[in-house]
Amino acid sequence: MRRPAALLAVNGALAVLALLTAAPILWMVSASFMAAGEATTLPLRLLPADPGLEHYRVLFERLDFARALGNSLFLALVITGVSLVCNSMAGYAFAKLRFRGRDRLFALLVATLVVPPQVTVLPLFLEIRALGLVNSFGGVIVAGIATVFGIFLVRQFALGIPDDLLDAARIDGASELRIYWTIVLPLLRPILLTLGVFTFLSAWNDFMWPLIVLSEESKYTLPVAIANLSGEHVQDTELMMAGAVVTVAPALVLFLALQRYYVRGILMGGVKG
Repeated sequence: MRRPAALLAVNGALAVLALLTAAPILWMVSASFMAAGEATTLPLRLLPADPGLEHYRVLFERLDFARALGNSLFLALVITGVSLVCNSMAGYAFAKLRFRGRDRLFALLVATLVVPPQVTVLPLFLEIRALGLVNSFGGVIVAGIATVFGIFLVRQFALGIPDDLLDAARIDGASELRIYWTIVLPLLRPILLTLGVFTFLSAWNDFMWPLIVLSEESKYTLPVAIANLSGEHVQDTELMMAGAVVTVAPALVLFLALQRYYVRGILMGGVKG
């Protein structure tokens, strides 16, 4: 009898916590369908009296949010694709290729994880300016080509690939590039899916770096467009909530659809090696 009661108590507590966590998001969605001023009336309304899509029409027809949505989608997809290739190559090299200073270099890379990202913004911006990539999508993409976290995650997972399998391919005359493409990549698929979700969400939600690099409004991403919107329409709560829904919904749907693979990859990468 104690076990069912304990399970019921745990599940009940988790359900309450989940409801509390989801409540702000649910109200955000509800407020986006309310008439102007309805979300700020007292007592607080939980559901719109007369649901409508007026605020979404304003976003996409008058404020050109579709362009910001397209910019965010393009940058997130490109950064994810390039990052997966570069991180998988580097992670595989640190795990399975033998070269002088490999372990020391990897230890140095891991040590940089303690450095706050804000510290690297200025030197990275100076490099982007020297390359002539300021106010371009290339400047945003270059910053996400590879990450220490991604290299570490792939490396930990790649340590579990049998050395005998790779040595047999080398004896058969396969080049390192062919071994990587035909043997290593399929074996890295679980961790790459996890890293892909993580990278896509990070690129989609990134606010600071696109704000620094991009100066033309036509190139703004969704987070930057939302910040710009808040400055012009800070009193229009319902319009702000509609903009937030447009920004959050794609990333939320993606995460919910792939969450089990995401968690599984994190766990598998954490126990390898």
